[in-house]
Amino acid sequence: MTTPTSAAATRREAPAPPGLWTGAWRVFDLSIGQMLWSRRTVFMALVVGLPVVVALVLRGLVIVGAQPFRPPATGPIVFGMMIWGFFVRLAVPVLAIFYGTALIADEVEDRTITYLFTRPVPRAAVLLGKYFAFLVCTVAVVLPAVVVLWLLIVPIDGRLSAAFPALAADLGIVAVGLAAYGALFAFVGATLKRPLLFGLLFVFGWEVFATALPGYLRQLTVAHYLQALVPHAMPSDGAVAMLQMVFRDTPGLVHSLGGLAVITVVALAAAARRVTRREYVLEH
Repeated sequence: MTTPTSAAATRREAPAPPGLWTGAWRVFDLSIGQMLWSRRTVFMALVVGLPVVVALVLRGLVIVGAQPFRPPATGPIVFGMMIWGFFVRLAVPVLAIFYGTALIADEVEDRTITYLFTRPVPRAAVLLGKYFAFLVCTVAVVLPAVVVLWLLIVPIDGRLSAAFPALAADLGIVAVGLAAYGALFAFVGATLKRPLLFGLLFVFGWEVFATALPGYLRQLTVAHYLQALVPHAMPSDGAVAMLQMVFRDTPGLVHSLGGLAVITVVALAAAARRVTRREYVLEH
């Protein structure tokens, strides 16, 4: 006859719940496929495909013997200006708004947040896993578009070999921008009920206003640090001079990277803390 003590000894111990990073990996594995095949990814492909279409038109003009640029503009200079004007100032923040704010807000709106939070993983792991899925998804779509744009534009009065270091820097700038804006808007989405509206007002209202003013207000924006990296990626002195006329009193390379790193880490930690402590009430 088995005594209660021996029965308890033979009873299976319940497995320990996964830690933060193990849980984040599980949520990432669950979320990455959903993000890649979502309507937002189609929207993202359309957004980053627009400059590629423009580049194809310019290449077509070159093939038929037309000169699409007026001196001193060249392919590398135009490419650098497109990276700044379209990707850094438009595509990167817009995609981060639509993806970052939706990481938690969409789960609340669809009333699926309770299913995620009842899983045996820390709440912070849900936010981190979905954030890294967002980062992989956006980088996987945006960076190839930048490379295609580079291949089409730079050979117009330029050389690919000479412009390759600038391409590597541009890819890094876009990836860092997605990480910083994505972390910021992940916090916004985890905190506010209407995060999309706030994100649009922040990027196209506050950042435009603050970066246009002298003083310290611009340091409270992501654009201040991100745009300061662009001249470091330009392939020629002409492009640098053109951008220096736009950006005055910009921080240095190390200062800019440090500022973006602080924004990313602090915003992501604040978002994880907010998700952990907040009680999400589902509206009927």
